[in-house]
Amino acid sequence: MASQIESHRAGAEIVNGDDICRKKSIELLGELGLPMGLLPLEDIEEFGYNRETGFIWMVQRKKKIEHVFKKIKQNVSYAGEVTAFVEKGKLKKITGVKTKELMLWLSIIEVYAAEASPEKVTFKSGAGICKTFDAAAFALGE
Repeated sequence: MASQIESHRAGAEIVNGDDICRKKSIELLGELGLPMGLLPLEDIEEFGYNRETGFIWMVQRKKKIEHVFKKIKQNVSYAGEVTAFVEKGKLKKITGVKTKELMLWLSIIEVYAAEASPEKVTFKSGAGICKTFDAAAFALGE
């Protein structure tokens, strides 16, 4: 994964330190029209965004964290490095995010909110499974 980040560093906006990294990631989600609590990462060391390629990355101090979105009882694991390509209403080619379904951890490869129904967010796994939830479940602080 590090090589993927390295190949997008040139021309990217890069910030370091948890406070500014969280602020930038929340601002970006808002700019994209996605729920601002979608990436509840902790102790972020670096956030990068290459607007030209649409590539973002976040590096946490910890190897991984787990977060439970209480409103939908969904357990999500975030790796030490989370990357994605972004466009309006969508995160795609995501790496470092998994969700627990029954007893299996499935990689999330895409998250999107359709312009026609921004109150819903759809998650697509690498196995082709899609699930749609109310965007309110991913509000900041949830």
